[in-house]
Amino acid sequence: MKLNLALSMACAAACGLAALPAAAAGGAPYWDYTGQDQWAGIVDTSDPSLVPPYNYPYAECGIGQNQSPMDLDGVAQGTVNRLKWSYPKAEQPTYLNNGHAGQVTMPVGYAGTLSVGNDAYPLIQFHFHAPSEHVINGVAHDAEVHYVHVRADGKIAVLGVFLDVGAENPALDRVLNNIPQTVGSVTGPAVSPGAFLPVKDDRQSLYTYAGSVTTPPCSEGVSWYVQSQPITLSATQLDALKAIYDENARHPQSANGRVVTQTFP
Repeated sequence: MKLNLALSMACAAACGLAALPAAAAGGAPYWDYTGQDQWAGIVDTSDPSLVPPYNYPYAECGIGQNQSPMDLDGVAQGTVNRLKWSYPKAEQPTYLNNGHAGQVTMPVGYAGTLSVGNDAYPLIQFHFHAPSEHVINGVAHDAEVHYVHVRADGKIAVLGVFLDVGAENPALDRVLNNIPQTVGSVTGPAVSPGAFLPVKDDRQSLYTYAGSVTTPPCSEGVSWYVQSQPITLSATQLDALKAIYDENARHPQSANGRVVTQTFP
């Protein structure tokens, strides 16, 4: 999961490596998915005044005990507060290639929310991973979309939806046609975030657990909700998604005693 620029410092830094470039754009240390098992040891050399532990900004990727994603197999059945979606059409969203994923950022003032019981979380952005980051009994889906919601108090809730090759998803073409192929962003046509949710009758069938963002700095305290019913995209659409970024999925992390709860409609 990668957060947008405005929330990157607070939530996800927007989301063998010692031999790689020390800093990326904005002074943040460089990272990529090929060296993800070494994220925790990346040193921030952009500020000579930093000393341990502050020059290891991604240490939580290694020492955190509630990391994401997870293998969602072997879950406990239970109930959670019902989820409610209000995702109106977003006018003039930003289509972003952030260097790690294709993303659609909601415009300022967007009113879309995910409600969990009485708690409402504003939708900030959604982005894609191929293959999926969460797996079931070690098996990944073809892709996964993450809806990132952040409240004013900094609390984060992320909704994950799996995508598998099948029928074409017409709404996905608009996203794929507007996300830049190289790092950068453009303001593009309106988008309906709800187009990437399962059908209404399946939306309360999901997995939930306590986790983290899935990109450096791997900050914990994230409430995860992952739909158990996938949506579809065509093989051509999957190829187009992979042409933006492929293999941008963090490896499943240890449960460390956490319980994943599966709920049903």
